[in-house]
Amino acid sequence: MNALLSTVDTAPASSNDGRSARTGELDARVSPSKKALWTGRVLSGLAVAFLLMDGTFKLVASPEAVHGTTELGWPATVLFGLGLLQYACLAVYLIPQTAVLGAVLWTGYLGGAIATHVRVGNPLFSHILFPVYVAAFLWLGLWLRDSRLRALLPLRSV
Repeated sequence: MNALLSTVDTAPASSNDGRSARTGELDARVSPSKKALWTGRVLSGLAVAFLLMDGTFKLVASPEAVHGTTELGWPATVLFGLGLLQYACLAVYLIPQTAVLGAVLWTGYLGGAIATHVRVGNPLFSHILFPVYVAAFLWLGLWLRDSRLRALLPLRSV
C-alpha cells in the first residue's frame, strides 16, 4: 500500500501539454505558452480598443453616438454617464489584479446592451449578438493570459 501511495505522490505534476498526469485537466499553475499569451493579448486588445473607442464616442457625445442611442430609445443625456461607466469598467479590466472583476462588470454591461437590442427588434447576428462577441473576446483573452482564471475554469479532457 505504501508503495502505491508513493508512486501516486511522485507522479509527474503535469505532462508536456500542460495537463495534469493525475486528472487530465489543464494545470493552472503552468504559465501559458507564448502563443497562448499573445493570442490572449490580441483578443483582449481588440475588445479593449473597441470599448475604448465606444466610450470615447459616448463621452464626447459624437453625432453617431447620439443617433445610435436615441434610435435605441434612450435619451442622449445618458451618453456621458455610460461613457464614464465604460471607462471605469475598462480600468478595472486592465489592472491584472482586478481583471476578472472587470470581465464580470463588462458581462453585466454588455448584457444590458443585448437586452436593449432585443427590445427594439434589431437583427440577431449584427446587433443582438455583437455584445456576446465582445464579451467572448474579453473572457477568452483573459482566460488565455491569467492562470488564476484557468484554475477557476479549467478545460477538461474528454
